[in-house]
Amino acid sequence: QVQLVESGGGSVQTGGSLQLSCTVSGSGSSGVSATYMAWFRQVPGKEREAVANICTACDDSATVYADSVKGRFTILQAGAIATYLQMNSLKPEDTAMYYCALSTRPLSPPSALNPSKYDYWGQGTQVTVSS
Repeated sequence: QVQLVESGGGSVQTGGSLQLSCTVSGSGSSGVSATYMAWFRQVPGKEREAVANICTACDDSATVYADSVKGRFTILQAGAIATYLQMNSLKPEDTAMYYCALSTRPLSPPSALNPSKYDYWGQGTQVTVSS
């Protein structure tokens, strides 16, 4: 059994900051070999969208960000199967449920933006930004 657990969500005003964390646990977690970890977000009635990902299997830990968060969000790797998302200069349009995801597949950077390429998901943490 593999579980991803997110934490750090909450309510902030425009311009504020939050740090989300994602840790992997469970009896099967020691056997997980992650290639990518990512953050996605979703608002009711819309598709889940990629926010940021990091190649945990790459020597350079390459990262990719959605255009809407570039320069404001930073994804960091913390150990082999944990990640943080530092979110600064938050805007009301960042309000969403944020999900952590982990893939064990060999992905290309473009495919790493596709939520269907991820094998494990957290339960989500709500981020609300008020104006």
